Amino acid sequence: MTIKIHGVLILIGAICAANSVDAQSMFRGDAMHSGTYAGPAPRQFHRVKWKFPTGDRVMSSPVLRDNVIYFGGDDGNVYAVDAETGHQIWKRTTNGPVPATPAVADGTVYVGSYDGKFYAFNAQTGALKWTFSTEGERRFEAKGLHGMQPRNQTIADPFDVFLSSPVVANGTVYFGSGDGNVYALDSATGDLRWKFKTGDVVHASPALADGVLFVGSWDSYFYAIDAATGKEKWRFHGGEDPQIHNQVGFQSSPSVADGIVYTGCRDSHVYALDAATGKEKWKVFNDLSWVNSAPAVADGKVFFATSDSSLYHVVDATSGKSLVRQQGKAWMFSSPAVVGDVVFIGALNGTLEARDAKTGDLLWDFQVENSKQNGAWVLTSERKFNEPFLFRSNWREAPLVANDQQIRIGGIYSSPLVVNGVVYFGSADGYLYALE
Repeated sequence: MTIKIHGVLILIGAICAANSVDAQSMFRGDAMHSGTYAGPAPRQFHRVKWKFPTGDRVMSSPVLRDNVIYFGGDDGNVYAVDAETGHQIWKRTTNGPVPATPAVADGTVYVGSYDGKFYAFNAQTGALKWTFSTEGERRFEAKGLHGMQPRNQTIADPFDVFLSSPVVANGTVYFGSGDGNVYALDSATGDLRWKFKTGDVVHASPALADGVLFVGSWDSYFYAIDAATGKEKWRFHGGEDPQIHNQVGFQSSPSVADGIVYTGCRDSHVYALDAATGKEKWKVFNDLSWVNSAPAVADGKVFFATSDSSLYHVVDATSGKSLVRQQGKAWMFSSPAVVGDVVFIGALNGTLEARDAKTGDLLWDFQVENSKQNGAWVLTSERKFNEPFLFRSNWREAPLVANDQQIRIGGIYSSPLVVNGVVYFGSADGYLYALE
């Protein structure tokens, strides 16, 4: 059978959030996940400023505080790197991969690990301040997932590649977990303030606005939770897929702008929901493509890109009406960053793209070395995925093999951070890059 595995990324940009973390020191820039950063933005590629090696792939997105870049590695380490030189300041080891993006606030780095623990490190020294144990991490799983055989076997989803990234505000740190809970901890002590139970894995990163936490779960519900009490305010039901569990679940992290929550779902829709009521304002269908990454909104427009259909879209934020539709080269799980008139996004063919924010035209791209080497002919000469090779119909484990090959060529799952004209991002080749 032919399997379509898709994912959509939303970009939106221009939101401010009142919290103790600046607009570069948590996932997507701020507590509302705006995905926007101050300029300037390089409209031309000049050089690799530096690249920093780790021991495994880098799915985490970088954040910055006081000229230090912080990120997690799948080698189990949390890193602090000088933003100007790329020299390591410190690294600290956890007992599992760290594909979550850290948040930095009040001299502390907060991040979760696949070891089922949530960590707080001193931002200057890396010294451990405290840990909190969840009920355990796991990936989303289902029987016959994506049509894989045998149908009665429970299979972990190879495309569930991220962990929930924390939001910090008002002395509280919030995050989701593979145990199905959303947690609120005292940011100074790690003491539990409340936990909210959903029906499945929560690897989306919560957004916070006006005292309400917004986050989706793999149970196909999107939740609004009172940030102070942990009580549910409303929930929204996305699509279901009881057969092969392909078009199901909220993997996307939301963003909030002007009283509207924008999020994607693996049911192939981008949703705009009323933040106060959860009522659907509009939805955009993406031809079976997943919506995997965080939305952003800028100048009344929503920017997003699909996965295996590799489409780059711009739609009207009020109506969802299509404004720009461009054909890209490769799947995209990375969340785009809007910087003035440029949009940056990573692709799973090992390429970082810079696009004009108005037209969507490609300004420049950067290809990592593993992608250039193109081991096992994963890419065509146009840098598109060799899908007949990746998804051979007689391979029972085709999605597993495809995901492994996308990682091997240095696929960019990490969401870019742009500061002072420098673009920072991680790659599955194990490096963190700084381009200018």
